[in-house]
This record gives sequence, C-alpha cells and structure tokens, in this order.
Amino acid sequence: MSANESTEAQAESADESESQKPADYAVSEFDDGLVDVLAWVLDTETRARIYVFLRQHPYSTSDEVATGTGLYPSTVREALAELTDDETVERRKRKSSGAGNNPYEYVAIAPSELVRGITSQVQSQLNAVFNLDRHLGADGSEEVEPVTITVREE
Repeated sequence: MSANESTEAQAESADESESQKPADYAVSEFDDGLVDVLAWVLDTETRARIYVFLRQHPYSTSDEVATGTGLYPSTVREALAELTDDETVERRKRKSSGAGNNPYEYVAIAPSELVRGITSQVQSQLNAVFNLDRHLGADGSEEVEPVTITVREE
C-alpha cells in the first residue's frame, strides 16, 4: 500500500469513528460549555453541575444528585446547602406514603430567574469599570451610570 493510500485509509477510518460517536456527544459538548458559563455565574463548577442536573431532574434528593453527577455525597450536600441559601435551589420534604425518614428533594430555579438575580451585580461592576478614570482622579467628569441590563422573558 502506498503512503497516499495509507493516509486516505486513516482519514476514512477517522471519518467513520467521528460518525460513530454517540448521538449525545453534541449534547455533552453543549453541557460542558454551559457548565463553564454557569460556573462563572454560580462561583464553582460543582454548583454549576448540580444546577444543570436539577434542571434536567427536578425534585431529586442529594443522593440522587450525587449519583447523577458523580460527585461525592458530602460535596453535593454542602453545595446544595449553599445553593439553597442563595435561593438558586429550592428544597422541600419528599412526601412518602409510609413512615420513616422523608429526605429533602431539590429543584433549581428557572434560568431566567438566575439571570435576573445576577444582572444588578454585573451592572454595578460594569459601571465601576466605566467610571474607573473618575475613581482614580484622572477624569474630572461626574459619575454616570451608563450600563443598564434588562432581562425580559418572551
């Protein structure tokens, strides 16, 4: 086999393996990108992964979240407590027909609520940057609030 034939065979093999990737590969890539953005919004990748899982599986217990995300149960419980305190996740006791321990189940707030919650913080930070020269005394102009962020659900 010539070098060109070998290169063509390798390219065809690579094309076949690309087409044989699982159907959810694109979804996985999307989820990873989304987790990166949410990690910025929610402070950590752990909290972001839990948020995404709860959007996909609302009313899950901490054990279900740990199993579904592959995170340690203690890490999940700590992050869920923080997310609940931040009002990013809501919790309630799971109803059960029998006696015994009813665990908490968690549901993440809607993404629009999450965005609405951070807009004022982002707006304030952007305005601080915009007015940096005035804060440093390099510009005699008055402070202005040039950045306004509005979130609308359509």
